[in-house]
Amino acid sequence: MTSTKEALAMDWIIPLLTLTAMEIVLGIDNIVFISILCGRLPESQRPRARTIGLALAMISRVLLLLSISWVLSLTNPLFLLTDLGVPESWLESESWQTATYESLHQESELQEAEREYRELRTEHTLEEINQVSVRDLILLIGGLFLIGKSVLEIHHKIEGQQETHVVKEHPSFGHVILQITLLDVIFSLDSVITAVGMAKQIWVMVLAVILAILVMMAFAGAVSDFVEKHPTVKMLALSFLILIGVLLVAEGAGTHFNKGYVYFAMAFSLIVEMLNMKLRPPLEPFVASDD
Repeated sequence: MTSTKEALAMDWIIPLLTLTAMEIVLGIDNIVFISILCGRLPESQRPRARTIGLALAMISRVLLLLSISWVLSLTNPLFLLTDLGVPESWLESESWQTATYESLHQESELQEAEREYRELRTEHTLEEINQVSVRDLILLIGGLFLIGKSVLEIHHKIEGQQETHVVKEHPSFGHVILQITLLDVIFSLDSVITAVGMAKQIWVMVLAVILAILVMMAFAGAVSDFVEKHPTVKMLALSFLILIGVLLVAEGAGTHFNKGYVYFAMAFSLIVEMLNMKLRPPLEPFVASDD
């Protein structure tokens, strides 16, 4: 009896902890984006905007989980690129590699197995690129929006440093919340699809999302303050948001990348930047001349 209870407990405890950790990792880019957007608001409005933004992220994730059958239907093909007149030869990015491989090597059993694997992978890749689903369109639009928004933020920061005499205008609170809501839906869609593959029970997924958002709420203020106090870190964060946008566009186009490499690059770059901050001499305070 005890072993049965332990087995049942492990059946949901391990997925819950794993999924919570995964949701936190997947939410890092969401926190960075919210922090940068909230940095454009007056300081008194930033905590409320961060809380509302993360609350909207939690609500969107929970609603998507509760309508999981509809979410999974978003991955069904909506149309084919070849039906729109795109030549199939344009999609055959790997077929020439297989042909070259065959012509240059004598096939042993191992090489033959590898050739068959390459052919299957090529067929799967071509089929995935050719099929366009609602999820693909959402990721494409969201990725382009994230790239454009990040580039505009970089431009605003550079121009803002060059034109310090211009009175700084703050965007409206509602406009910032609207942008946060749009990106919350994009990030939530990918997060929910990941959750479905890691847990079986809906309540485990919902609980993991709630726990992850609560953890992010606890640290969002510290992350936001750190980003705002260090301009080089903010520029680094914006650069990685552009990279995340490119990954979203690639995912929408049917090309998959291991996001672990991206998160590793983010962590490594942040560590290097923190070392630079330690070595960089502090700026002396500016003293106005009496002349």
